[in-house]
Amino acid sequence: MKETEAIVIHELGGPEVLKYETVDLPDPGPGEVQISQAAIGLNFIDVYFRTGLYKAPNGLPFIGGREGAGTVTAVGPGVTDFAVGDRVAYAGAAGAYARERNVETGQLVKVPEGVPLETAAAMMLKGMTAEYLLNRTYEVGPGTTLLFHAAAGGVGLIAGQWAKALGASLIIGTVGSEEKAELARAHGYTHVINYKSENFVERVREITEGKGVDVVYDSVGKDTYPGSLDCLKRRGLWVTFGQSSGPLPPVDLAILNQKGSLFVTRPSLYAYIATPQELGACAKALFDIVQSDKVRININQTYPLAEAGRAHADLEARKTSGTTLLIP
Repeated sequence: MKETEAIVIHELGGPEVLKYETVDLPDPGPGEVQISQAAIGLNFIDVYFRTGLYKAPNGLPFIGGREGAGTVTAVGPGVTDFAVGDRVAYAGAAGAYARERNVETGQLVKVPEGVPLETAAAMMLKGMTAEYLLNRTYEVGPGTTLLFHAAAGGVGLIAGQWAKALGASLIIGTVGSEEKAELARAHGYTHVINYKSENFVERVREITEGKGVDVVYDSVGKDTYPGSLDCLKRRGLWVTFGQSSGPLPPVDLAILNQKGSLFVTRPSLYAYIATPQELGACAKALFDIVQSDKVRININQTYPLAEAGRAHADLEARKTSGTTLLIP
């Protein structure tokens, strides 16, 4: 047992509930390793848990965050696949907002040589989300047309480059400012719509000459519904994988029929990496495309871990773009 520093949430609410505290860290248990973290990823899902939109598995209090990378400093009983000194990363292991932490080995992957730990922390959750969205939720390939909301966000910037590498013929993104539009264009998007000055449904119809796109990837939620459905071709797929603007209202499935026999899915990363084998395959695909230089991981903002509250406030105010890290 030793002490470390972490962001602890004792009550649900705004960014002010994120408290930087000294906490006890037990020795790693069976099947666990202890890691010293180099960097921690900031994601909108962290906001959902902080506010109570998503329920923390073990209730209050809890340590925020679910993504990070670092170096193994101790191994628990029975661990044979990881050793002290290994460089590792994870996405989905609750309790990331800490200087040091224990993680079950089934949630870890080894970081290849040549990939900095900060880069690994920046891309695990966002990059693996892009991987399953583009390769498995809807298999993007030559000729695919798609719309990706929040194109200048962490997932969006990776997805634009990856979709281009897969041969998509039309990659449309939405953003909230001209600065973010420039960022999206530099990351694979063939057309970028500023939804603050343009009607994104009308622009998609104009760009596609009235046909619509094969698939819409929507992490925004309330503000882009039902407009996302009106951007689709007949029998197109609406992938709603987040709700940064607020929860969706109840969706009447009859509307899918009325708008062209559409399909809808509400996926999450954790259903795609539920086993160590799935996690390993997803992470390998991500590391491979990053090491090929077809996808660049840009770290656009960093904050000290102790200032996680400020980072959350900036994220919710849409002051951030791309990837944000917390540095212990």
